[in-house]
Amino acid sequence: MKQDRQTVDARRAKILSVVRERQKITVEELSGRFGVSLMTIRRDLRALEDEGKLGRFHGGARVGARAAPAADKDTVALYRRLISRCAAALIEPGDRIFINGSETALDALDYASCPASVFTNNGLAVNRRFPAGVDVTLLGGSLRSAGHIMTGDCTMRNLLTMRADKAFIGCSGISPNGEILCDIPTELGVNETMIGHAKEYFILADHTKVGKAGTYASFSLETAGCIVTDEKAPPEVLERLRMLDMKVIQVGRKDFPDLAGE
Repeated sequence: MKQDRQTVDARRAKILSVVRERQKITVEELSGRFGVSLMTIRRDLRALEDEGKLGRFHGGARVGARAAPAADKDTVALYRRLISRCAAALIEPGDRIFINGSETALDALDYASCPASVFTNNGLAVNRRFPAGVDVTLLGGSLRSAGHIMTGDCTMRNLLTMRADKAFIGCSGISPNGEILCDIPTELGVNETMIGHAKEYFILADHTKVGKAGTYASFSLETAGCIVTDEKAPPEVLERLRMLDMKVIQVGRKDFPDLAGE
């Protein structure tokens, strides 16, 4: 039987209160608590997420709104270039570097100013020209659909034999609680192995990805690393990351005026 608007709104208000109290809860728990179907709960959570009141993940909901409305594409593209440039400045002569499927991470090589050996599962490296002294080795693996990211047994076998000085890792988002998100489940193991086999790692994420929530998987971080983001990233999320012992580098237009056109 179709429920009236008042009943639905009241239930959703209570759901939001429970999510805020618990921080994170599953669809099954909410269904049992409110005595409604899983489908009804999913519909309620979708509506609350659309209103920016919480974030969903596969099988539940968590505190924190989803990402803000789409930002200006040119602005986002600029900040991604600035992040790439910042990452390039972290490369030291002779470094061995892991780069995952992130375009922003791969673009850092365009600004590299010293020799480095790079190992990547990013198929976009094919047919690209990199600065002199930057040697790129593809890890191999399976390409999914029309994608450019290599994953699978071949990729993992090669990675498990390697060690690196630094890992530059892109992600789908960073949740309000500081989780590093990935929307390609098959790349989770690759990301974790790159991080685990590198002396230090850097998560590259522009401001549209910081504070993002939704149906994404998160990969585990055994040790603290560094987030490289831009000046527009939400300060409350960055503070949460610092509380987790993560370092944070914020790059702004004034840091690289040649790229920003200033």
